[in-house]
Amino acid sequence: MIRTEGLTKQYGRITAVDGIDLDVREGDVYGFLGANGSGKTTTVRMLLGLVLATSGSIEVLGRPMPASGRDVLPQVGSMVEGPAAYPQLSGRTNLALVDASGPGGGRRTRAGRIDDALARVGLDGVDKRPVRAYSLGMRQRLGLAAALLRTPRLLVLDEPTNGLDPQGIREIRQLLLDLNAAGTTVFLSSHLLAEIEQMCTRVGVLDRGRLVLQDELADLQRPTGRMVVRTPDVAAVRGLFNGQVESQDGDRLWIRVDDPAALNARLVGAGIRVAELAPEKRTLEEIVLEAATTSGDRR
Repeated sequence: MIRTEGLTKQYGRITAVDGIDLDVREGDVYGFLGANGSGKTTTVRMLLGLVLATSGSIEVLGRPMPASGRDVLPQVGSMVEGPAAYPQLSGRTNLALVDASGPGGGRRTRAGRIDDALARVGLDGVDKRPVRAYSLGMRQRLGLAAALLRTPRLLVLDEPTNGLDPQGIREIRQLLLDLNAAGTTVFLSSHLLAEIEQMCTRVGVLDRGRLVLQDELADLQRPTGRMVVRTPDVAAVRGLFNGQVESQDGDRLWIRVDDPAALNARLVGAGIRVAELAPEKRTLEEIVLEAATTSGDRR
């Protein structure tokens, strides 16, 4: 769905995006992660033909961009750098203008598409209110509604939950997952690790313009081969598994084992009180920090 090779963007002597090779596959919910200023939005703008690359190549939906933008963009819903809108007009009127100005729309079905998009993002009850009266979260919802007007094959979203309260974030998360289940590929640029971890199947991490990590999230979070044991009987566990305890933090121990069932049986047999027993899995935060640190060491 999205493929780049050596994608680079320079502004004078500043390299904002440095030779990245994105691989977003059909059916992905792809999380594009990075700190503010890492080059995420510049990358998104290049993918959509809003900014020209200095070098490298871009394919979206199997077609070169920006050369094929006329054919590709009607199949892509996008929201970049926050939603744009005329503040004096209603949300409904803003969507009508977006639909009329873009390729691929039809006047006969416009009202129905707008109704559906507003309902999907939870704005159907306030659609006639002027946008200047909208909260930041409502503006985000309106921007997402604009991206959904034509049932896109690909959604490209830049920080779509910015300004939303926890309930709104949960609703948008579920909407995106439902769209993905129905066949829409989602490319989600964000700095919110918790949201990416709950939604995405595949992640790419951008650090100072470089793509330092790209993989399936499930593969990155596979068990490490260690078990986490929380117990008040720390000394007894250390004695029982002498040499296998690799680290300790208070009443938590990390034990390297080949057979978790055998570990559990030995704990039970020794009468050790266990409050927690689980395989260790790295969090997305740990994975991202490690990738950024490793990249920094190579520079």
